[in-house]
Amino acid sequence: MRSRNPVFSRRGFSRDNGYAGFNAAPQAGGPAVATQANPYAQGTQGNPYAQPAAGNPYAQNPYAQPDQQFGAPPQAPATTGRMTMDDVVIRTASTLGVLVVTAALAWALLPVDDANISRSYGIGIGAALIGMVLALVQSFKRKPTPALILSYAAFEGVFLGVVSSVVDNRIADGAAMQAVIGTMAVFAGVLIAYKAGWIRVNRRFYGFVMAAALGFVFLMMVNLLFAVFGGGDGLGFRSGALGVVFGIVGIILGACFLALDFKQVEDGLAYGAPREEAWFAAFGLTLTLVWIYLEFLRLIAILNSND
Repeated sequence: MRSRNPVFSRRGFSRDNGYAGFNAAPQAGGPAVATQANPYAQGTQGNPYAQPAAGNPYAQNPYAQPDQQFGAPPQAPATTGRMTMDDVVIRTASTLGVLVVTAALAWALLPVDDANISRSYGIGIGAALIGMVLALVQSFKRKPTPALILSYAAFEGVFLGVVSSVVDNRIADGAAMQAVIGTMAVFAGVLIAYKAGWIRVNRRFYGFVMAAALGFVFLMMVNLLFAVFGGGDGLGFRSGALGVVFGIVGIILGACFLALDFKQVEDGLAYGAPREEAWFAAFGLTLTLVWIYLEFLRLIAILNSND
């Protein structure tokens, strides 16, 4: 279930993790294949959801069938307590709903006119820092905490509401709606391409995306340091023609992250992840959509800048 996002990255895409890898797939008409890459497969030694298995905390749990608890031959996994697509959709909608509501409230209650912009922007930055801390705390927890995830969405929404209002009212009229439409278009396009098989998500794809993302973030950090200590826009990665190029690269990376997220959600559904893992899916998808939205907003601001 995990990908580029901090919440997705800790256990995904490895043979020893607690989730399905890329190289395993369930057999048609039967239980999942018992392979090392598939930790949800029946009888896998390292599978925390195997029924039964030595050291498995889920071997005797409400999800296990009675005969499986007493050492009977494993059967197809019970559906009770397993994550479904409805779970992912509902929890993602809830998380995004909280984010949108707080963003709308911040837009309405934190004006960005000349008299109030410093205060409003300060509140927005503070909310962003709190949201980042909450996201990091949740990322290092092995189990999702809905209160943390929804709190992150609330604070992130305040930040997005303020920064969107600044760009929309002071740089480019209608920028926020354009960024929303662009984000929705990328989400729909990647989903269609992924379901159609035009995007093949495998270890090579993951390695390429992660390398590109690390390089992108590193360059942005260097640019930020030059901007802080040297003034202006640092190395110019966020203005002019070079800023436009980096904005487009950021959006493309966000689209790649979405493909990774879709793959891990698909694997979690195929291999019977617990229902609570749907909160991880909601968290990760929200992080990716926020990334894409901010890159669109930044790109629109650059294109409409008078510099």
